[in-house]
Amino acid sequence: MRLLHTSDWHLGRSFHRVSLLSAQEAFVDHLVEVARTERVDAVLVAGDVYDRAVPPLAAVELFDDTLHRLADLGVPTVMISGNHDSARRLGVAAGLIERAGVHLRTDPVGCATPVLLSDAHGEVAFYGLPYLEPALVKDHFGVERAGHATVLGAAMDRVRADLAARPAGTRSVVLAHAFVTGGEPSDSERDITVGGVASVPASVFGGADYAALGHLHGCQTLTGRIRYSGSPLAYSFSETHHRKSMWLVDLGPRGEVAAERIDCPVPRPLARVRGTLEELLADPALERHEQAWVEATLTDPVRPREPMARLAARFPHVLTLVFDPERAERDPLASYGRRLRDRTDQEIAEDFVAHVRGGSGPDGSERALLGAALDAVRAEAARTEAPR
Repeated sequence: MRLLHTSDWHLGRSFHRVSLLSAQEAFVDHLVEVARTERVDAVLVAGDVYDRAVPPLAAVELFDDTLHRLADLGVPTVMISGNHDSARRLGVAAGLIERAGVHLRTDPVGCATPVLLSDAHGEVAFYGLPYLEPALVKDHFGVERAGHATVLGAAMDRVRADLAARPAGTRSVVLAHAFVTGGEPSDSERDITVGGVASVPASVFGGADYAALGHLHGCQTLTGRIRYSGSPLAYSFSETHHRKSMWLVDLGPRGEVAAERIDCPVPRPLARVRGTLEELLADPALERHEQAWVEATLTDPVRPREPMARLAARFPHVLTLVFDPERAERDPLASYGRRLRDRTDQEIAEDFVAHVRGGSGPDGSERALLGAALDAVRAEAARTEAPR
């Protein structure tokens, strides 16, 4: 059975205030064409279809058009909700849409109810595990501790139990939206840390012939059976060196997996340039970036006059400007943003406690209290989109 694995479309997202709608339309054209020419048996979308819970109308229209085109091809689609999606909104009319071969899995209750597709070698069971917010689903799965590994493990236990009750030789594919240990993140993914832990072990997917993952935006292989497709477009400058693609996966008669990367259209290359303003304006080696979307980091000790306008004369698609004067690491004038780079919300909160106390950081119980407060805020934000 031939599968096309993709994820993290983030329909409706812009790139530093530049609309990506036309680029997303080009990706959909590419997706449909690949499904047709490669004779794909199923399209898998591993979450984050939209960029936010209430997407703009243009994004909804593009999603609707995509489903119609895949249905017209007769290619079944299995799709789950991600942490950016509103599971309830995405799942509206799922039962009706399923009649057209589009299988939306947005409710944790249906984790162990597979979509069954057949080929010449028998059935393949597709289990859709939507993004599982631990605080909201722990009671449903009967676990005491709200953690990603705990709830995802409980969901996979149900999947394995269902699979064990099916005829011998039934192959299985799991779609999940999670941060799996060993994956490489980028700046454009929303933090899903719970209790200081965001990742789950790859072993949680044991027993599945293939795990089609979403959430991380870089295409990557964790094992021969566990892969991220990554996002089809770059959504931050941290993805400058990503090769955006989808996985074309062939699932053999005994569950063998062979996978090939299919490149996605690139609307415009990305470039990160760094140096003084005069260096960036004069360096001939930067000529190759003149038509790219550019993030420029200026290292001038004093902020130059009209830097954005002067850069735009050479780099007409410059989008962001960062000032990072080359000073000693301990220089009190070093930017606040630079000091916070790569630090989690928990670490920032703990640093604040140490600051107001004059150097004494939080003890173990206080760290746990800070973590619980941060988890509660995120869970409450998710709960506003959950069934009442």
